[in-house]
Amino acid sequence: MTVKELTQEARHEEALRKYVLDAPQLMDEIKDLSADDQKDQIQWAFEDEAEAQGLQPWELTLKYTSSPEDFEAARIVLHKEAAEVLGVEWDEYCEMNNLVV
Repeated sequence: MTVKELTQEARHEEALRKYVLDAPQLMDEIKDLSADDQKDQIQWAFEDEAEAQGLQPWELTLKYTSSPEDFEAARIVLHKEAAEVLGVEWDEYCEMNNLVV
């Protein structure tokens, strides 16, 4: 199954699975929590990681579920869609979101 065939929710779940593989210390820290609390902690840590990388959480999801080449192309496409939905000119949108294209 390719990234494009996944729903956004399934893509995010896959990204979280890959993220925890990169964060064994997190899993060790939360191992005694309930399953629901672990899920919350993983989500919060994922969001913090996105911020640390200067990305939105959806961008980090995309990064974890696509190749580096596909990531950049898909990221720009999704940002262009967001700019259109918001009714903002592309150059202005890039400036507002610190995008370099």
